[in-house]
Amino acid sequence: MTDSKLEDKLFMQVLESTKTIAMVGVSSIKKEEDVKNIKRRPSIIVMQYLQEFGYKVIPVNPFSAGNSICGEIAVSKLSDIKVPIDIVNVFRPSKETPAIAKDAAEIGAKVLWLQFGIQNGNAKEIAKSANMVYVANRCIKQEYQRLFLKINPVFPALLRTD
Repeated sequence: MTDSKLEDKLFMQVLESTKTIAMVGVSSIKKEEDVKNIKRRPSIIVMQYLQEFGYKVIPVNPFSAGNSICGEIAVSKLSDIKVPIDIVNVFRPSKETPAIAKDAAEIGAKVLWLQFGIQNGNAKEIAKSANMVYVANRCIKQEYQRLFLKINPVFPALLRTD
């Protein structure tokens, strides 16, 4: 079996067994910001998409802790979450991911999933040493679409909706 087939099988197993995702770095609305702009942010698009397909997604954003994002109350940090987390999905810069990986390991997450453009060797080592699956530089939404819906994923942020 090729590496890409093995990777697809792993991603399918991960996504099929997942119930709860902690999304680190999900965008929040700032007081002076137009609500329309938040709807176009990749993290919001991905969060809403995952919710539509039945996943519970808990937003992790210290600037929005206690506020609602896409119908879920945001927490400040991973350790504030009181339910088991399957995937920690990351929308933060690569340099921040080792600390996030440590936090993910401490809460017993099964997967550390870094979105497009995000990867870090130290985070990978931390995840592997904690027996977490490490995924980097991949969009969880697009992988879901490709594997389960058999469609060529297009990131909706590139489409005009107004």
